[in-house]
Amino acid sequence: MSLDAIFLDRDGTINYDFGYVGDPENVEILPGVIDGLKKLSESFPNIKFIVISNQAGVARGLITMEDVKKVNTKIKNILSAEGIEISKFYVCPFHPEFSDEKDVTCRKPSPEMVLQAVEDFNLNLSNTYFIGDRTSDVECGKNAGTKTILLASDKYKNELEILNKKNISPDFYAKDFTEAVNWIIENEVNAEN
Repeated sequence: MSLDAIFLDRDGTINYDFGYVGDPENVEILPGVIDGLKKLSESFPNIKFIVISNQAGVARGLITMEDVKKVNTKIKNILSAEGIEISKFYVCPFHPEFSDEKDVTCRKPSPEMVLQAVEDFNLNLSNTYFIGDRTSDVECGKNAGTKTILLASDKYKNELEILNKKNISPDFYAKDFTEAVNWIIENEVNAEN
């Protein structure tokens, strides 16, 4: 079984989404994430974990790019202490209402950040998954050519419905991170047989 990478949304997927997370002191990893990433690392020893994150709070003037970097570092350090390495954080700090048109091309659902990661790490897209809690995560993954998992979210309850209206379906709809990880492993095992 070979799996090149898992692309992960950040807020609402790895850590609690309090809305524009700018203070590293507020970082709290969601249940199941640490154990799930460990399980994936054990099952696929060369796997890369890559974070793909829209951070429009920067364009809105609510947080700074420095805040985003500090939060990313805090997440990286928490996970690193558990033996989990995040290969890289890709961030799009722009928003169509506040930014130049040419700048917002990185913003999910655009696949730009994923494709940059593919180039940076020489990944095979058919051996990747994208896990996130928003329609933009699923659409980004689909646009790039990854398998996609939508996480159920207390904050965003209608994401599946919104996708259905666009005739887009995630490859899997998971009630939580643990279920997402178990499905990836099961899916990969079945693909081998």
